[in-house]
Amino acid sequence: MRIAHAASELFPYLKTGGLADAVGALTGALADRGHELAVFMPGYRPVLDGPHVAGLKPSHKLKIEMGETFLAGDVFTLKPRPGLTLYLVCREEYFDRKLPYWTGERDYDDNDARFIFFQKAVVEMLRLTDFKADIVHCHDWQTGLLPVFLRDAERRYSVTLALKTVFTIHNIAYQGVFPRKSYALTNLPEDLLTIDGMEYYDQMCMLKAGIVFADKLTTVSAQYAKEIQTPEFGNGMDGVICSRLDDLHGLLNGIDTTVWNPATDPSLPARYTADDLSGKRRCRAKLLKEFGWSATFKGPVFGMVCRFTPAKGLDLVLGARGFFARENCRLVLLGSGERKYEELLGEFATQYSGKVGLSVRHDEAMSHLVEAGSDFFLMPSLFEPCGLNQMYSQTYGTVPLVSNVGGLVDTVTDIEANPETGTGIMFAPTQEEFGSGLKRALALFADRKRYAAVQRRAMTRDFSWTQAVAAYEKLYTEAL
Repeated sequence: MRIAHAASELFPYLKTGGLADAVGALTGALADRGHELAVFMPGYRPVLDGPHVAGLKPSHKLKIEMGETFLAGDVFTLKPRPGLTLYLVCREEYFDRKLPYWTGERDYDDNDARFIFFQKAVVEMLRLTDFKADIVHCHDWQTGLLPVFLRDAERRYSVTLALKTVFTIHNIAYQGVFPRKSYALTNLPEDLLTIDGMEYYDQMCMLKAGIVFADKLTTVSAQYAKEIQTPEFGNGMDGVICSRLDDLHGLLNGIDTTVWNPATDPSLPARYTADDLSGKRRCRAKLLKEFGWSATFKGPVFGMVCRFTPAKGLDLVLGARGFFARENCRLVLLGSGERKYEELLGEFATQYSGKVGLSVRHDEAMSHLVEAGSDFFLMPSLFEPCGLNQMYSQTYGTVPLVSNVGGLVDTVTDIEANPETGTGIMFAPTQEEFGSGLKRALALFADRKRYAAVQRRAMTRDFSWTQAVAAYEKLYTEAL
């Protein structure tokens, strides 16, 4: 098949979360299985400054209609692997920024124009390159208008650019809602900005556009597909989701085992397998030393890597101060995000500097070390569409502590409910239940034989994209 993907980020070029990992791994896996892939993402400053684009010149010049004017853009073309072409859509005014979506404190005021331009550029490139896509696969709100732009361009130019469109909701909490006046930048007919279209409380909603106008909808786990049909998890979109249930599919993400594999991971001080965990002990010692602690510390090490937002359950972690202060353990926190949580976690780490370590940054290599060097990995998420870290953790022999939501339910087997097959500890995302989960972790760690059995069971699970990509191929075939 000829498949085009459009996303606002893509590993290894730019990553703020699981979206980049998922799209990068999925597109690579599809290419490896013989499909022809065209992948589109914005050409942000960190991408253009990176090693992948060094020395390249633009391959295409674009002129994009934006309301009453036309704006120029450039496209850089890369061939990162056989069967996959990556197109970077560039315009300095929109994408020459250090961070992709926000200033560090609030969203950019022109995110509407930035991503309308990007989506229109994708359509224009499909037209100019004559890619003739079987499937155009759109990811999250930043590409929600793409199915509409495709059909509008086909009408304007009397061409076929794509046979079918697929829209994936990676996180329904992020919706791309903008003032009604932003709609003028789309140059689309007014009758699409209605309650049956992309209108949302007298505003324009890009996520809703994707839900309403794409041929097929997916989200990133079976459990999350159920959850977003409810007011509790639907973030105001549950009614729209329920109108498309026949076309909604919950397809679980996989992990890229060429990147996340403790037996081959080049970022680790030592490699290891389920049959020989000596390398994991060296990773643990390295992680402890990174935060100024004794490499021979005997108690459990808890790790957490995430964006610092309320959804990740950071209030539960902060509410468990007493546990981490009282017990013979260590806690490592890696990530960045909302200033409020950076400050609160900073105070926490300062108060208990001998037991709590904080690193406020996005560091891919360090995230691998935290996964490999920790004994337990914390994911007390209030919601979690799929989650990848709980899969990384199991692959790296680090027992996950997860809340019973979304993709965590689909990928972690609780050791209390399933003593013979369990691979982690699961709890409801409340302070009391989280505290109980932490105590269960201490008890498990004290029983070294049982802990080792859970570790090895976790490491033998297959979270690779082999099965996940087959589900997408099946969906594409059904759509066509």
